Amino acid sequence: MNTGVSRPSANPATPDSITEGVWTTPIVRHTTDVRKELDDQLAVEEPLEMRILADGFQFRAAVTMRTPGHDFELAAGFLLSEGLVPDAGTVARMFRPEDPHEPQPENVIIVELKPGTPFHPKRLSRNVFTSSSCGICGKNSLDSVWEVCPSRPQGLDGVSPELLCSLPDRLREVQAVFTQTGGLHAAALFDEFGKLLLLREDVGRHNAVDKINGRLLLDDQLPASGRLLLVSGRASFELVQKAVIGGIPALAAVGAPSSLAVLTAREFDMTLVGFLSSKRFNVYSGAERIRKA
Repeated sequence: MNTGVSRPSANPATPDSITEGVWTTPIVRHTTDVRKELDDQLAVEEPLEMRILADGFQFRAAVTMRTPGHDFELAAGFLLSEGLVPDAGTVARMFRPEDPHEPQPENVIIVELKPGTPFHPKRLSRNVFTSSSCGICGKNSLDSVWEVCPSRPQGLDGVSPELLCSLPDRLREVQAVFTQTGGLHAAALFDEFGKLLLLREDVGRHNAVDKINGRLLLDDQLPASGRLLLVSGRASFELVQKAVIGGIPALAAVGAPSSLAVLTAREFDMTLVGFLSSKRFNVYSGAERIRKA
């Protein structure tokens, strides 16, 4: 199954070009005493529409803004987090629209469910917890996680503080598109020995995590017991939610967690680390998984 997509080049007659999630465009740069025309590289942001094909009927599941690349993983991970695709065994195929009248087929993913797979279209109209401004109370948010993932993540004991502190620098070393643009978030999955297993970048940190969950789902490697997820930026409720659904027992962030992220991590016995750097970090939940210095 194809799980990634390369961006096509823009019309060569234009001054802009798109390559592997990076947009090169002419700009004017000003300093206090110099004006200079040059090319700059920016992270690509485009909409991705996800549709579900069930028993011959097609339904729009969601539209999200993302950095193109690993779109099949993103769709699989997002639908997993919404409880619409619980495992790879429910997916018959994933494909782009073949209708010649489709205006932007490169920005659409269709997920066809296997015949007989339970699917309830009314779930598509429910609230999707994708931002801190969704206005959903804490109880309903926690209930939504229990609904999709009724068990707690397992494994990952005795993580050393030294290993944790080494991860942010290792993450930056492998962020290829961020190095070019400075405009992407990243999520990285490590094993208990600190081996990097997966890395995904996107304009949205939640998309980066969905891409990792989607890869795990398509490879039939869920739940991801004994793994640690590192994210750039802060740790929101949404990221904890997605980690729990992926069965990941530990989440570390270089920024601060939110209050609901901490409450959710504690509810699911997940280890939550914030303000992770080369010299220090805070543990907000699940401190028993980390060895004493």
